[in-house]
Amino acid sequence: MSKPSIRPAKAGDAPGAYFVCLKTGDCGKDGEEFYREDPDALGRIFVGPYLAYEPELSWILEDDQGLCGYALAALESRSFYDRYDREWRQDLCARFPEPRGSPTRWTRTQQVYYWYHHPDYYCPEPYADFPSHLHIDLLPRAQGRGYGRLMMERLMRELRERGSPGVHLGVSALNSGGIGFYQALGFYKLVLLGSGNDACVYMGKQLGR
Repeated sequence: MSKPSIRPAKAGDAPGAYFVCLKTGDCGKDGEEFYREDPDALGRIFVGPYLAYEPELSWILEDDQGLCGYALAALESRSFYDRYDREWRQDLCARFPEPRGSPTRWTRTQQVYYWYHHPDYYCPEPYADFPSHLHIDLLPRAQGRGYGRLMMERLMRELRERGSPGVHLGVSALNSGGIGFYQALGFYKLVLLGSGNDACVYMGKQLGR
């Protein structure tokens, strides 16, 4: 196995990045079995808009087997979500109808389609302290080798150099490994929303000069 390299995102990365999103789409674990009817369902909201609107804040991890991770960010979250809502989400809603019937009977893919129509633009307070947001996903073959930390540090350095005072992220409360990883990077809990399988921990980190 070759040593992975970190590089800026470029045109043509979307399919590989969507695949990483799928393979980490079950609270950090492989989600492929849950999205067989539409493997790109998650990637359309968690990857695609960042590659399109924030390419300078999109970092790719690649080895000889292909793309194996990414770290993506938005400098100013509310502006990013506004553009997503005006330009990106409209196409999703037109192409993928909102699911009907009882949510208890929806497939995972149908749940994602519901998110297309009812997006969550939550940003933890104080917003002025944490206006940027980011997320990272790595395939298992790239985990535990220090590349995640390198990508996060590089991305946070870019945000700081662009004037951001702080960054936040959301992670499933069930993803204990992810929470531990972020804590090791200096992130701390800002708020817990939801409960049970739907609980989400929002964490933040101030980007000191």
